[in-house]
Amino acid sequence: MGVVIETEVWEPNKALYIFIFICCFFSIFCLPNKATPNVFDHAPSSSLLRFQRTFLLFYSLSSVIEGLWEVFGEYEWTYYGVSKVQMVMPLCVGYGVSLFIGSFLGMLSDLIGHKKLCLLFYMLHLFVGIWKRITADPAIWLASICLSLASSIFSFSFETWMVVENDKLGQRQDTLNDMFWLMTFAESASFIGSQVLGNWLIDSNVNKNIASICNAAIVITVIAITYVTRGWKEAPQAASFKDYRILFYRNVISDKRIWLLSWVQACVHFSVAAFWILWAPTIVADGRDVSLGLIYPCFLGARMLGSTGFPWLFNGPLSIRMEECLVYLLIVMGLVFSIVAYDYQEIGVLVMLFMLFHACLGVVLPSLARLRSMYVPNEVRGGMMSLSLVPANAIFLFLLVQGGYYKSIWNSTILAFAALGLFSAACCLHILKKWGKQLHQNRRNL
Repeated sequence: MGVVIETEVWEPNKALYIFIFICCFFSIFCLPNKATPNVFDHAPSSSLLRFQRTFLLFYSLSSVIEGLWEVFGEYEWTYYGVSKVQMVMPLCVGYGVSLFIGSFLGMLSDLIGHKKLCLLFYMLHLFVGIWKRITADPAIWLASICLSLASSIFSFSFETWMVVENDKLGQRQDTLNDMFWLMTFAESASFIGSQVLGNWLIDSNVNKNIASICNAAIVITVIAITYVTRGWKEAPQAASFKDYRILFYRNVISDKRIWLLSWVQACVHFSVAAFWILWAPTIVADGRDVSLGLIYPCFLGARMLGSTGFPWLFNGPLSIRMEECLVYLLIVMGLVFSIVAYDYQEIGVLVMLFMLFHACLGVVLPSLARLRSMYVPNEVRGGMMSLSLVPANAIFLFLLVQGGYYKSIWNSTILAFAALGLFSAACCLHILKKWGKQLHQNRRNL
């Protein structure tokens, strides 16, 4: 008589989703009046409200497009028989493209206009979707190059475009701060939506699965292109390359505060990239079956919840100094990675630690955007944001080659590097806070 061994698949408690949703709901709608975003205002329509709602709509569409390939990219590679070893080289090529080409797209965006770069983002996604649909081929190398460039554009161009348009409308800084955390909230919600959309399109026919995802990406991209080209106008850029180079050197290269802020941004970007590549192998390291598809929205839900805490901390009744708060948040994020890198934890503990990381990240991302508005002129914002990612992409490319190709670096080592980077970012923000206090005191003495 044979013995049947039942395997239990680990899944998060369903009540966790309800808890996150309720917390987000009350965190948003219990905000004090002075901290409530204008986008939720039901007053008569104005140019500001139209701008906010229009931008959040097409930014959410862009996030859905970006999320579709991030969620189902590995699934597609597995279907076509691509092994984990074979996946390493396209990933390296993607980070290489982001390093040597994507790093300079921010300056190009500042020169020719952010709308054109956003349209390039859509065209890259449209090209990949049409190519896969026509050839019925994974196009691993082509997809890796195009989607890496699109991700680089997504990391800076939409935010910069929103800030420039907000400045043209002559709105106050608190209005801009609301848009920062709403962008983080909308992006995380859209990534969850892309997963829901992809799961809905998937059925028993695998060939139809891949085709349906490509069709969805193509349709959403065409809608976004039509929406942006017809519904949004952008003033032509008047600065020449020579003027831009002088402005960039004076406001970015020569400013030590920008160097510190750039390093903080690079460390956060590196930690996020390390997380998305290593979270699944880390959780399934003990060999147990885990429902990764149900864990993924928990992380994004935690980031959504964290982003709703931004107005409470800086615009609401608490009113904490931003640099000081970021120091503690980055230390907590570094401790999370340190615990995971030091020793393996139970799956439930790992999930809670990673959710804590994303909850902190939900506050850190809009806070860094606000600091960029304080220190970086709009004319060079895109170039500063893209160039600040050079150290993160370079280090991660090196670690990816050594760990994934030569097998000389463990995953725990990469997590340890990310933890050290976050601790160093906290030190940089502490120095930035001290410089800010000294500048404030000097102005008062004058």
